[in-house]
Amino acid sequence: MREEILNWWKQSKKDFETAKHNRDSGDHYAAVFFCQQAVEKGLKALFMLKKGISSGHTHSLIFLANECGAPKNLFTFLKELTPEFVATRYPDIVEEAPFELYDENISYKFIKDTEVFIKWLENQIEKQ
Repeated sequence: MREEILNWWKQSKKDFETAKHNRDSGDHYAAVFFCQQAVEKGLKALFMLKKGISSGHTHSLIFLANECGAPKNLFTFLKELTPEFVATRYPDIVEEAPFELYDENISYKFIKDTEVFIKWLENQIEKQ
């Protein structure tokens, strides 16, 4: 695996670890943000592995998942997760302090679904 791809994949796994640490510390908005980051970076690694080129500057998990052949049953999760890279950080987007909108139930759901997706990614990356 090219070093560039490996770096995206390693960062994806580290971001997921960071998401779990944030969940455990009660920073639920940050847990959700890092779930989105883990999935995006993992998809970018798989995209580069499959296509041999960079995915560019896209943040669309749906585009990346389509290009990588993700199973359709995972797309509901991706549709929920995609806007979180903005909603978790910017008060003007959600018209409140983002950290106040997230709780334990929300972060646990995103962690659980991200774990399923990361396992799918890992399986795909190992096949390449």
